[in-house]
Amino acid sequence: MRELLCELLPRLRRFARSLTGDPHDADDVVQLALERALARAPQWRAGEPLEAWVFGIVRNAWIDELRARGRRQQVFAPEEAGEHVGSSPMEGQAAAMTVQAAMAKLPPEQREVVALVLVEGLAYREAAEALGIPIGTVTSRLARGREALQQMLDGLR
Repeated sequence: MRELLCELLPRLRRFARSLTGDPHDADDVVQLALERALARAPQWRAGEPLEAWVFGIVRNAWIDELRARGRRQQVFAPEEAGEHVGSSPMEGQAAAMTVQAAMAKLPPEQREVVALVLVEGLAYREAAEALGIPIGTVTSRLARGREALQQMLDGLR
């Protein structure tokens, strides 16, 4: 299982970044999720896709973190304070940042589904299992998320 988890690391980090919007938070969430996955390894059924199980753990770890932050009522710097930090003149990076910013504006439910299906390439069924929702819900959230992204990106052109 450890080898399989190591192979999933880049995808887990990418998914966590799409959830958190912050590389440091993403790394923390992935670390916590891996600890939980290893501690709960006997709960994973060998016939079940490991990636769906672990993506679900990542998502739940982020939800737990958000709840904890809400309880602590931490004050963070406003989002505007981080604008244009690390901007690159490269066109590809600018486009990626535009898409990333558009994804950040999606409601969390849509962002999760878009990240799992469109970015990570999970099948609808695997995404549904990872999120603990019906496949129909994945389909509708994905459709709404795609439409919202398209509108946001068209508005920037």
